[in-house]
Amino acid sequence: METVDFLIVGSGIVGLSVARELKRRRPESRIVLLEKEAGLGAHASGRNSGVLHSGVYYASDSVKARVCADGAREMAAYCQERSLPIRKIGKVILPVQEGDDAQLETLRQRASENGATVRWIDAGELARIEPAAKSITGSALHVPDVSVIEPKAVLERLAQDLNAEGVEIRFGEEVGGVNHELRTVRTQRGEWSFGHLINAAGLHADRLARACGLGQRYTILPFKGLYYKLSPASKLAINGLIYPVPDLRYPFLGVHFTPKVDGGVYVGPTALPALGRENYRGWEGMKLGESGRIFWHLAGQYWKNPQGFRGLVHLEGRKAFRGYFAQAARQLVPALETADLLASEKVGIRAQLFDLQSERLVMDFLLEKGPHSTHVLNAISPAFTSAFSFSRMVADHVGV
Repeated sequence: METVDFLIVGSGIVGLSVARELKRRRPESRIVLLEKEAGLGAHASGRNSGVLHSGVYYASDSVKARVCADGAREMAAYCQERSLPIRKIGKVILPVQEGDDAQLETLRQRASENGATVRWIDAGELARIEPAAKSITGSALHVPDVSVIEPKAVLERLAQDLNAEGVEIRFGEEVGGVNHELRTVRTQRGEWSFGHLINAAGLHADRLARACGLGQRYTILPFKGLYYKLSPASKLAINGLIYPVPDLRYPFLGVHFTPKVDGGVYVGPTALPALGRENYRGWEGMKLGESGRIFWHLAGQYWKNPQGFRGLVHLEGRKAFRGYFAQAARQLVPALETADLLASEKVGIRAQLFDLQSERLVMDFLLEKGPHSTHVLNAISPAFTSAFSFSRMVADHVGV
C-alpha cells in the first residue's frame, strides 16, 4: 500500500488544475493522480472545443459566473507564458428566431455583471466582422475578448509542470473500490492510503461519490456532441466564433462555428442523449444495465417535460442527420451548403449531472464534501476555461 496526502482521481483539466493549486498551497505534500486511461485527454478535456468562454451565459449568482472570467484570463496567460497555441478571434452571438433579442439583452446584462466585455452591433457591423453570418433581427452581440486554444497541448504542459514539482500521474489505474472510513482506494494495480481524496472523475464522478457515501441524489446523464468540419473547398469566410442565442433553460449552446488554432473550422456540437458514459460511436461504451438506467431517466424526462426537455430531444434528435444538422448551421451562416460539412472524428460526451430528487438537469458546477473527500460532481462547460480559478474553490473545500 502506498500512502499519499492528496489522492486525485482523474487527470483531466480539473484534476490537473486542482493538483497544481494544492501543490502551491502545500509544497511539501505528496500528491498523486490516478488515471484509468493510458494517457491524457481520452475524454472530455481532450475532446474540448478549445474555446475560452468569457462569462456571457451564466446567471451572476452562479459558481460558473464567479470563476469563468478570471479563469479565462488565467488560462490565456498560461498559454502565452508557455508559448502554447492561442488565437484571440472574438465571438458573435446571433438571434435565429423572432423574439431572441430579449434573450440577447439577458446575455448582455449577465456579461456586464460577470465582467465580460460585450457590445450590441447592428447588421452593418456584423457584416464587417463576420460577412457570412446573418442575424434574423439585424442585431447581435459581439464578444471581442474570446480566444481559442489547443486543449491537449494545455493538458500535456500542465502534466509536465506537475511532474517537475514532484506530483505523480499514474496511468492505467482504474479505481475498483473505496473504503472511505479507512481512507483507502483499491485499483487493479494496488492499494492507496490517502489523507484526502479529490474526485475529479468526470463521467464517473457520481459513482465514486456514492462509494464515499455522498452524492446519493445525483446521477450522470451523458449527452453526445457530434461535429463536422468545414470543407477547405468552401468559399465561406469564418473569422471568429459564431454562436446562436441559446435557450437558457438548457446547459447547451447549440450548433456553432468554431475556428481552431490551426485555421480549420469545426461546426457543432449536437447534444444527443447517449446510452453510455463512453458511448462515442455505435455500440461502443454501452452496458446493458447502465444503458437501461439512462434510458429510464431520459424517458421520464421526456414524459414529464421539465425544462422543456421534450422539445430539446426533438430539436437535437434531428441533428443526428446531416441534412437537419446543416439546417441548424444555416440559421447562422445562410450560404452554407450541406456539401460544405465533412465527416469528423471529433466527438465528445458531456458528463451532465441529473438531480434525481428535483428531476432536473443540474445547470451549475457542484461540489460535495465528506470527512476526508471532496467531489466535483458537475464539471461541465466552462470547466476547461474556469479550471485555474475553480481549482481554488476546490482547494478551499478541501480545507487547505
